[in-house]
Amino acid sequence: MTILDTWEHYLTNYDEGLGLVYERFVLNDFLRDLRVRYGIARVLEAPLFGMAGVSGINSVALAQDGCDVTLVDDHPKRLAGVKRIWAELGLPVRLVFTRDWATLPFPDRSFDLTWEWAGLWFLPDPEGLLRELARVSRKVVFVAMPNRWQVGYWLRKHLLDKEFFRHVDERWVDMGRIRRVLEGAGVRIVEQGVLDVPPWPDTVMPAREVLQRLGIRSRRLEQRFHGEEWRWSTMAYYLGEEPDLYERVMRYAWLDRARFPWQIKAVWAHHRYLVGVVT
Repeated sequence: MTILDTWEHYLTNYDEGLGLVYERFVLNDFLRDLRVRYGIARVLEAPLFGMAGVSGINSVALAQDGCDVTLVDDHPKRLAGVKRIWAELGLPVRLVFTRDWATLPFPDRSFDLTWEWAGLWFLPDPEGLLRELARVSRKVVFVAMPNRWQVGYWLRKHLLDKEFFRHVDERWVDMGRIRRVLEGAGVRIVEQGVLDVPPWPDTVMPAREVLQRLGIRSRRLEQRFHGEEWRWSTMAYYLGEEPDLYERVMRYAWLDRARFPWQIKAVWAHHRYLVGVVT
């Protein structure tokens, strides 16, 4: 199964795997840095679906820091699940349904930050959404997509998850294309780079499933990546059930934190990003 098939499962099962928890913590740190740098108080994330695992929790860290968060999606059942999840977290959120990503129901310059994470290639009109993210932001636009140059992307595309790529528009992992749309909509790009650079490839599936798809049959390895001892949940951290989870996971962040050019990291980084300011 792919992310397209599993999102409903993760609305109630919060065991996402080490890779996804790592991805969320790196993203949280980046978003919090943006908040401080640009004085962000009102946030729009659209779409809320892009990352695998639990839908709708990418902006939780910003809400925890006091930001007013709005999330947009085009699937009523997913929105209902996300509403329940935020209620479980005890955090306020505005959830908005849309049928048209090129016409979001917000006035111009409504938010300090508009952003999306890995969702463009699922949409019928990615360009329309990018223009809307530019229109409704008064300060910052942040866009990130899977990095098509890294090893795990090609492993996934040609060996592990061929079916997934029949359902997405790969043109929208081209950061040059995204940049041209944003610049045409009045956004000045001030930063580009890579995020999510752990010491494992980007397979977007549990380690146990990767081993199976590669034809590796090892009882010891399968047991290593299965069971209660191999449970990784961002929600458990947010809910205060595993307060040490951030420290345990971020010990793997030495590549993300390494001080060398992002172009070098790009051979292994899972995502590329652009940050722009509205002109």
